[in-house]
Amino acid sequence: MSLRDHHATDAQSLRARAAAFVIARREHADWSEENQRELDSWLARSPSHMVAYLRVDSAWAKAEKLSAIRPPKIDFLRERVLPLFLRIAAVMAVVGVVGAGAMVYLARPHDRLYSTPVGGRETVTFADGSRIELNTNTIIRARMTTDQRIVWLEKGEAYFHVKHDRMHPFMVFAGDRRVTDLGTEFVMRRDAASLKVAVVQGRVWFDASDKQASAQSALLTPGDVATTNGTRLTVSRRPLKDVATELSWQRGVLVFRRTTLAGAVAEINRYNVNQLVIDDAEVAKLRIGGTFRATNPELFAHAAETMLGLRVESRGNEIVLSR
Repeated sequence: MSLRDHHATDAQSLRARAAAFVIARREHADWSEENQRELDSWLARSPSHMVAYLRVDSAWAKAEKLSAIRPPKIDFLRERVLPLFLRIAAVMAVVGVVGAGAMVYLARPHDRLYSTPVGGRETVTFADGSRIELNTNTIIRARMTTDQRIVWLEKGEAYFHVKHDRMHPFMVFAGDRRVTDLGTEFVMRRDAASLKVAVVQGRVWFDASDKQASAQSALLTPGDVATTNGTRLTVSRRPLKDVATELSWQRGVLVFRRTTLAGAVAEINRYNVNQLVIDDAEVAKLRIGGTFRATNPELFAHAAETMLGLRVESRGNEIVLSR
Protein backbone atom coordinates (compact mmCIF):
# COMPACT_ATOMS: atom_id res chain seq x y z
CA MET A 1 0.00 0.00 0.00
CA SER A 2 1.36 3.46 -0.90
CA LEU A 3 1.74 6.24 1.64
CA ARG A 4 -1.08 8.11 -0.11
CA ASP A 5 -3.38 5.08 0.18
CA HIS A 6 -2.46 4.73 3.84
CA HIS A 7 -3.44 8.34 4.56
CA ALA A 8 -6.75 7.90 2.70
CA THR A 9 -7.55 4.82 4.75
CA ASP A 10 -6.77 6.69 7.99
CA ALA A 11 -9.06 9.54 6.93
CA GLN A 12 -11.87 7.12 6.08
CA SER A 13 -11.49 5.40 9.42
CA LEU A 14 -11.64 8.74 11.24
CA ARG A 15 -14.81 9.81 9.40
CA ALA A 16 -16.42 6.43 9.96
CA ARG A 17 -15.77 6.70 13.67
CA ALA A 18 -17.27 10.19 13.72
CA ALA A 19 -20.31 8.90 11.84
CA ALA A 20 -20.79 6.16 14.41
CA PHE A 21 -20.97 8.70 17.20
CA VAL A 22 -23.31 11.03 15.28
CA ILE A 23 -25.77 8.34 14.21
CA ALA A 24 -25.96 6.80 17.65
CA ARG A 25 -26.32 10.08 19.52
CA ARG A 26 -29.03 11.43 17.24
CA GLU A 27 -31.14 8.28 16.85
CA HIS A 28 -30.85 6.30 20.08
CA ALA A 29 -31.91 7.30 23.58
CA ASP A 30 -29.98 4.63 25.50
CA TRP A 31 -27.21 7.06 26.39
CA SER A 32 -25.06 6.63 29.48
CA GLU A 33 -22.34 8.54 31.27
CA GLU A 34 -19.88 5.92 30.08
CA ASN A 35 -20.87 6.60 26.46
CA GLN A 36 -20.41 10.32 27.04
CA ARG A 37 -16.96 9.83 28.55
CA GLU A 38 -15.94 7.69 25.59
CA LEU A 39 -17.01 10.36 23.11
CA ASP A 40 -15.46 13.19 25.11
CA SER A 41 -12.18 11.32 25.31
CA TRP A 42 -12.18 10.68 21.56
CA LEU A 43 -12.90 14.33 20.74
CA ALA A 44 -10.14 15.53 23.06
CA ARG A 45 -7.43 13.43 21.42
CA SER A 46 -7.04 15.60 18.34
CA PRO A 47 -8.59 18.69 16.65
CA SER A 48 -9.07 16.48 13.57
CA HIS A 49 -11.52 14.36 15.57
CA MET A 50 -13.63 17.43 16.39
CA VAL A 51 -13.54 18.61 12.75
CA ALA A 52 -14.65 15.18 11.47
CA TYR A 53 -17.43 14.99 14.04
CA LEU A 54 -18.78 18.47 13.23
CA ARG A 55 -18.77 17.79 9.48
CA VAL A 56 -20.75 14.57 9.84
CA ASP A 57 -23.10 16.15 12.38
CA SER A 58 -23.81 18.99 9.94
CA ALA A 59 -24.60 16.51 7.15
CA TRP A 60 -26.99 14.67 9.45
CA ALA A 61 -28.77 17.89 10.44
CA LYS A 62 -29.28 18.82 6.79
CA ALA A 63 -30.65 15.36 6.03
CA GLU A 64 -33.06 15.65 8.98
CA LYS A 65 -34.49 18.83 7.49
CA LEU A 66 -35.01 17.15 4.13
CA SER A 67 -36.67 14.07 5.61
CA ALA A 68 -39.02 16.25 7.64
CA ILE A 69 -40.53 17.71 4.46
CA ARG A 70 -43.08 15.01 3.60
CA PRO A 71 -46.87 14.63 3.25
CA PRO A 72 -48.82 14.25 6.54
CA LYS A 73 -50.43 10.93 5.56
CA ILE A 74 -47.79 8.30 4.85
CA ASP A 75 -47.28 4.68 5.68
CA PHE A 76 -45.01 3.34 8.42
CA LEU A 77 -42.13 2.62 6.06
CA ARG A 78 -42.00 6.18 4.78
CA GLU A 79 -42.66 7.76 8.14
CA ARG A 80 -40.08 5.94 10.25
CA VAL A 81 -37.73 3.83 8.15
CA LEU A 82 -37.18 5.94 5.03
CA PRO A 83 -36.28 9.22 6.77
CA LEU A 84 -33.73 7.40 8.94
CA PHE A 85 -32.32 5.63 5.90
CA LEU A 86 -31.94 8.93 4.06
CA ARG A 87 -30.11 10.51 6.98
CA ILE A 88 -27.76 7.53 7.30
CA ALA A 89 -27.14 7.72 3.54
CA ALA A 90 -26.29 11.41 3.84
CA VAL A 91 -23.79 10.69 6.60
CA MET A 92 -22.26 7.83 4.66
CA ALA A 93 -21.85 10.14 1.68
CA VAL A 94 -19.74 12.39 3.86
CA VAL A 95 -17.82 9.47 5.33
CA GLY A 96 -17.21 7.77 2.00
CA VAL A 97 -17.33 4.28 3.52
CA VAL A 98 -19.88 1.96 5.06
CA GLY A 99 -18.69 -0.31 7.83
CA ALA A 100 -19.95 -2.11 10.91
CA GLY A 101 -18.33 0.53 13.09
CA ALA A 102 -20.69 3.12 11.66
CA MET A 103 -23.62 1.51 13.48
CA VAL A 104 -22.22 1.62 17.01
CA TYR A 105 -25.04 3.05 19.11
CA LEU A 106 -23.95 5.65 21.61
CA ALA A 107 -25.95 8.76 22.50
CA ARG A 108 -28.17 11.73 21.80
CA PRO A 109 -26.65 15.10 22.78
CA HIS A 110 -28.37 17.26 25.32
CA ASP A 111 -28.95 20.19 22.98
CA ARG A 112 -31.36 22.91 24.08
CA LEU A 113 -33.40 25.21 21.90
CA TYR A 114 -34.01 28.86 22.81
CA SER A 115 -36.21 31.25 20.86
CA THR A 116 -37.92 34.63 21.01
CA PRO A 117 -41.12 35.79 19.29
CA VAL A 118 -41.36 38.87 17.09
CA GLY A 119 -40.61 41.82 19.37
CA GLY A 120 -39.31 39.59 22.17
CA ARG A 121 -35.94 39.47 23.95
CA GLU A 122 -34.40 36.90 26.27
CA THR A 123 -31.10 36.43 28.09
CA VAL A 124 -29.74 32.90 28.54
CA THR A 125 -27.02 32.34 31.15
CA PHE A 126 -24.91 29.17 31.22
CA ALA A 127 -23.09 27.40 34.02
CA ASP A 128 -19.65 28.50 32.73
CA GLY A 129 -20.61 32.17 33.16
CA SER A 130 -21.24 32.84 29.46
CA ARG A 131 -24.51 34.45 28.44
CA ILE A 132 -26.40 35.06 25.21
CA GLU A 133 -28.93 37.85 24.68
CA LEU A 134 -31.48 36.94 22.01
CA ASN A 135 -33.08 39.72 19.99
CA THR A 136 -36.45 39.66 18.20
CA ASN A 137 -37.54 36.54 16.26
CA THR A 138 -34.36 34.60 17.02
CA ILE A 139 -33.66 30.88 17.36
CA ILE A 140 -30.47 29.31 18.73
CA ARG A 141 -29.52 25.74 19.63
CA ALA A 142 -26.94 25.27 22.36
CA ARG A 143 -24.80 22.31 23.40
CA MET A 144 -23.14 23.31 26.66
CA THR A 145 -21.43 20.48 28.52
CA THR A 146 -18.25 20.11 30.56
CA ASP A 147 -16.33 19.47 27.32
CA GLN A 148 -18.31 21.17 24.55
CA ARG A 149 -19.49 24.74 24.10
CA ILE A 150 -21.26 24.94 20.75
CA VAL A 151 -24.12 27.20 19.65
CA TRP A 152 -26.01 27.23 16.35
CA LEU A 153 -27.62 30.53 15.33
CA GLU A 154 -30.54 29.29 13.24
CA LYS A 155 -31.92 32.76 12.55
CA GLY A 156 -32.14 36.24 14.02
CA GLU A 157 -29.69 38.21 16.14
CA ALA A 158 -27.85 37.50 19.38
CA TYR A 159 -25.24 39.14 21.58
CA PHE A 160 -22.60 36.79 23.00
CA HIS A 161 -20.75 37.49 26.25
CA VAL A 162 -18.33 34.58 26.42
CA LYS A 163 -16.37 33.37 29.42
CA HIS A 164 -13.08 32.43 27.81
CA ASP A 165 -11.74 28.91 28.32
CA ARG A 166 -8.69 28.03 26.22
CA MET A 167 -9.19 24.30 26.71
CA HIS A 168 -12.86 24.40 25.68
CA PRO A 169 -13.34 26.91 22.83
CA PHE A 170 -16.74 28.52 22.42
CA MET A 171 -17.95 28.12 18.81
CA VAL A 172 -20.99 29.60 17.07
CA PHE A 173 -22.21 28.17 13.75
CA ALA A 174 -24.46 30.06 11.34
CA GLY A 175 -25.05 28.07 8.19
CA ASP A 176 -21.63 27.23 6.77
CA ARG A 177 -19.88 29.94 8.78
CA ARG A 178 -18.23 29.62 12.17
CA VAL A 179 -17.08 32.04 14.85
CA THR A 180 -14.57 30.82 17.45
CA ASP A 181 -14.19 32.84 20.63
CA LEU A 182 -10.78 34.09 21.70
CA GLY A 183 -12.08 35.91 24.81
CA THR A 184 -14.91 37.98 23.46
CA GLU A 185 -18.11 39.99 23.37
CA PHE A 186 -19.68 40.06 19.93
CA VAL A 187 -23.01 40.25 18.13
CA MET A 188 -24.18 38.06 15.25
CA ARG A 189 -27.14 38.71 12.96
CA ARG A 190 -28.32 36.08 10.49
CA ASP A 191 -30.88 36.99 7.83
CA ALA A 192 -32.15 34.95 4.92
CA ALA A 193 -29.22 35.82 2.65
CA SER A 194 -26.56 37.38 4.85
CA LEU A 195 -24.61 37.13 8.10
CA LYS A 196 -23.01 39.94 10.09
CA VAL A 197 -20.57 39.66 12.99
CA ALA A 198 -19.47 42.72 14.97
CA VAL A 199 -16.88 42.52 17.76
CA VAL A 200 -17.30 44.70 20.85
CA GLN A 201 -14.49 43.33 23.00
CA GLY A 202 -11.73 40.75 22.64
CA ARG A 203 -11.16 38.74 19.45
CA VAL A 204 -12.91 36.10 17.36
CA TRP A 205 -11.77 33.89 14.51
CA PHE A 206 -14.29 33.95 11.66
CA ASP A 207 -14.12 31.21 9.03
CA ALA A 208 -16.06 28.73 6.92
CA SER A 209 -17.03 25.56 8.75
CA ASP A 210 -17.28 23.46 5.57
CA LYS A 211 -13.64 24.22 4.67
CA GLN A 212 -14.63 24.81 1.04
CA ALA A 213 -13.95 28.51 1.46
CA SER A 214 -10.92 28.34 3.74
CA ALA A 215 -9.61 31.59 2.30
CA GLN A 216 -12.75 33.31 3.57
CA SER A 217 -11.49 33.78 7.09
CA ALA A 218 -10.46 36.67 9.32
CA LEU A 219 -9.29 37.53 12.81
CA LEU A 220 -11.72 40.15 14.14
CA THR A 221 -10.93 42.66 16.89
CA PRO A 222 -13.07 45.39 18.57
CA GLY A 223 -14.77 47.56 15.98
CA ASP A 224 -14.41 45.00 13.18
CA VAL A 225 -17.59 44.10 11.32
CA ALA A 226 -17.56 41.03 9.05
CA THR A 227 -20.37 40.58 6.54
CA THR A 228 -21.05 37.66 4.26
CA ASN A 229 -23.47 37.53 1.37
CA GLY A 230 -23.21 34.18 -0.39
CA THR A 231 -19.51 33.32 -0.67
CA ARG A 232 -18.24 36.89 -0.39
CA LEU A 233 -16.67 38.07 2.88
CA THR A 234 -16.03 41.74 3.64
CA VAL A 235 -14.51 43.18 6.80
CA SER A 236 -14.87 46.85 7.71
CA ARG A 237 -13.67 48.93 10.63
CA ARG A 238 -16.20 51.03 12.56
CA PRO A 239 -16.04 53.23 15.67
CA LEU A 240 -17.12 51.29 18.74
CA LYS A 241 -19.78 53.91 19.46
CA ASP A 242 -21.46 53.00 16.15
CA VAL A 243 -21.39 49.33 17.07
CA ALA A 244 -22.87 50.20 20.47
CA THR A 245 -25.64 52.18 18.76
CA GLU A 246 -26.68 49.08 16.84
CA LEU A 247 -26.98 47.28 20.19
CA SER A 248 -29.62 49.72 21.43
CA TRP A 249 -32.15 46.88 21.02
CA GLN A 250 -30.81 45.55 24.32
CA ARG A 251 -32.61 48.52 25.92
CA GLY A 252 -35.73 47.99 23.81
CA VAL A 253 -35.08 50.97 21.54
CA LEU A 254 -33.70 51.64 18.07
CA VAL A 255 -31.42 54.59 17.33
CA PHE A 256 -31.36 56.13 13.84
CA ARG A 257 -28.91 58.80 12.71
CA ARG A 258 -29.96 60.30 9.40
CA THR A 259 -31.07 56.84 8.33
CA THR A 260 -33.16 56.53 5.17
CA LEU A 261 -36.83 56.04 5.93
CA ALA A 262 -36.67 52.73 4.03
CA GLY A 263 -33.85 51.51 6.27
CA ALA A 264 -35.57 52.65 9.46
CA VAL A 265 -38.87 51.04 8.45
CA ALA A 266 -37.16 47.75 7.61
CA GLU A 267 -35.56 47.72 11.06
CA ILE A 268 -38.78 48.63 12.91
CA ASN A 269 -40.65 45.89 11.02
CA ARG A 270 -38.32 43.21 12.45
CA TYR A 271 -39.89 43.81 15.86
CA ASN A 272 -43.58 44.02 15.02
CA VAL A 273 -46.49 42.08 13.57
CA ASN A 274 -48.11 45.32 12.42
CA GLN A 275 -45.92 46.41 9.52
CA LEU A 276 -44.94 49.85 8.27
CA VAL A 277 -45.30 50.30 4.51
CA ILE A 278 -43.87 53.12 2.37
CA ASP A 279 -46.15 53.93 -0.54
CA ASP A 280 -43.76 56.15 -2.49
CA ALA A 281 -40.22 55.54 -3.76
CA GLU A 282 -39.24 59.16 -3.14
CA VAL A 283 -40.56 59.02 0.42
CA ALA A 284 -38.35 55.97 1.02
CA LYS A 285 -35.27 58.13 0.36
CA LEU A 286 -36.09 60.67 3.07
CA ARG A 287 -33.89 60.57 6.17
CA ILE A 288 -34.90 60.38 9.80
CA GLY A 289 -33.10 60.43 13.14
CA GLY A 290 -33.97 59.81 16.74
CA THR A 291 -34.51 57.12 19.36
CA PHE A 292 -37.68 55.04 18.99
CA ARG A 293 -39.33 52.26 20.95
CA ALA A 294 -38.73 49.10 18.89
CA THR A 295 -42.19 47.62 19.50
CA ASN A 296 -44.26 50.76 18.81
CA PRO A 297 -44.59 51.27 15.05
CA GLU A 298 -47.55 53.61 15.57
CA LEU A 299 -45.36 56.04 17.52
CA PHE A 300 -42.68 55.88 14.84
CA ALA A 301 -45.30 56.61 12.16
CA HIS A 302 -46.52 59.61 14.16
CA ALA A 303 -42.94 60.90 14.41
CA ALA A 304 -42.46 60.48 10.66
CA GLU A 305 -45.73 62.32 10.08
CA THR A 306 -44.59 65.24 12.25
CA MET A 307 -40.92 65.40 11.24
CA LEU A 308 -41.24 64.67 7.53
CA GLY A 309 -44.74 65.94 6.79
CA LEU A 310 -46.03 62.53 5.75
CA ARG A 311 -49.51 61.11 5.65
CA VAL A 312 -50.25 58.07 7.85
CA GLU A 313 -53.04 55.61 7.09
CA SER A 314 -53.96 52.32 8.81
CA ARG A 315 -54.95 49.42 6.56
CA GLY A 316 -55.54 46.29 8.62
CA ASN A 317 -52.16 45.27 10.05
CA GLU A 318 -50.31 47.78 7.83
CA ILE A 319 -49.44 51.40 8.58
CA VAL A 320 -48.92 53.18 5.28
CA LEU A 321 -46.60 56.20 5.00
CA SER A 322 -47.07 58.46 1.95
CA ARG A 323 -47.07 62.08 0.81
